[in-house]
This record gives sequence, C-alpha cells and structure tokens, in this order.
Amino acid sequence: MTYYSCFDKEGAIIARCQTKEDIEVLKKMGRPIVKVKEMKKEESVVCSLTGSPSDYNEDY
Repeated sequence: MTYYSCFDKEGAIIARCQTKEDIEVLKKMGRPIVKVKEMKKEESVVCSLTGSPSDYNEDY
C-alpha cells in the first residue's frame, strides 16, 4: 500500500494520505498542499500500525 506525505509552502508536513483522491479532497477543502511525496515503505509502516492515515488529518 502506498502512502503520501503532503507539505505546505514552508515544507512542514500538514497531512498524510493513502490515496491521490484523499489529497484532492484536502485541496478542495482549502488545505495549502504545495508538495506531495510518496512515503518510503519503512515510513508507511507507521501509518498502517497506528491506524488510518486520515487519523493525521484532524479536519478530514
């Protein structure tokens, strides 16, 4: 499974998403997503162990 980290213009991570569709929804909600980066497998393990990536997105 692929996970994505979303960053704002300052380079701070503002969301972690499981699909590109999730990223588009956040953009439509007004989240200032400037850069999207695919997470490495070892990084994405944390998402699958801690729950849904949307757990990181408080307003989604």
